[in-house]
Amino acid sequence: MIEPESKGMKERKKMKANRLYGIKDLRFEEVDMPELKEDEVLVKVKACGICGSDVNRYFTSGTYHYPTIIGHEFSGVVAGVQNKEDEPLLGQRVGVFPLKPCFSCDQCKKGNYELCSHYDYLGSRCDGGFAEYVAVPKWNLIKLPEKVTFKEGAMLEPASVALHVLKRLDDLEGENVLITGPGPIGIILAKLAKIKGAAKVILVGRSDDKLTFAKQHGIEFTLNSNDGEFDSKLNAITEGKGFKFGLEGTGASSCIEMILDRINAEGSVVLYGNPHGDIAIRKDSYWKILRKQLILQGTWNSSFGGEKNDWKEILDLIDRGRLKISDLITHTLPLEGLLEGLQKMNDTDCFTCKVMITEDD
Repeated sequence: MIEPESKGMKERKKMKANRLYGIKDLRFEEVDMPELKEDEVLVKVKACGICGSDVNRYFTSGTYHYPTIIGHEFSGVVAGVQNKEDEPLLGQRVGVFPLKPCFSCDQCKKGNYELCSHYDYLGSRCDGGFAEYVAVPKWNLIKLPEKVTFKEGAMLEPASVALHVLKRLDDLEGENVLITGPGPIGIILAKLAKIKGAAKVILVGRSDDKLTFAKQHGIEFTLNSNDGEFDSKLNAITEGKGFKFGLEGTGASSCIEMILDRINAEGSVVLYGNPHGDIAIRKDSYWKILRKQLILQGTWNSSFGGEKNDWKEILDLIDRGRLKISDLITHTLPLEGLLEGLQKMNDTDCFTCKVMITEDD
């Protein structure tokens, strides 16, 4: 491996990392630096966001093997390469698409890499970004323009997931959109829907703190679903026109039903929230799907590495100042503060939007 700081060194270097050894067993420790494969480079991590899935991995679900360095929303600088021809990459500021496709299954051959049947994944199936360094395939890198910060680079992943949701829909121009879940992706979705020309975008949740935060950060219409005048307020905002599109981000049966009950005939509902258990809907809501001839579809991850590249589009929107997302970061912590960040996100009495493990930009 060719490293700008250690050419010719034979002894394997060490780094600091957060490794998950089991549920609620996270250790900040010194480990061996990654060994690079032929197609990989070494990325020095500058920023890594904590995703809700990371919280679940620590508290409830775990990972595919142990120990694992979690974290898949990250950016950094190329600090080492395996091959001499890759030396021009050294020092390049990059974002990282975390899904590692097999490139050989049917969907990969179509360029639908997010639908790969045999993928690997940085931060869950293999080591990820809550460390000083990560081994990353060159294919997974996206160069950051100078105006884009490392924190924004780390948020390319959730923002691209949000854009991927919207691309499941027809033209949003002049249409009303109902979104559930006022977390980072829900807020970014609402911002993107307006950029794409939606008329009225309403973000719905149950936390007044989260809804207030969303409103303070550019979301014009927010509503608490527990409001006794919820439907009358929805009707007033849309001037009785209702919604053509619904985007469900909580993974909860009640929220799916709420959207199905309120979308107009021949409307579309996209499900993007990870479920925390079995999903069941009432018969009356199921009838809505049939009798209103609704389109119900799912989405996962984001497109990368071809013509359908959500990451390039998001990066362009950020670089041109059309999409502001770094203001969604409510907490920044050092690498050794990951456990504190996970606990903050899991504490219902502590308000968080995006918690970021970061070095200074």
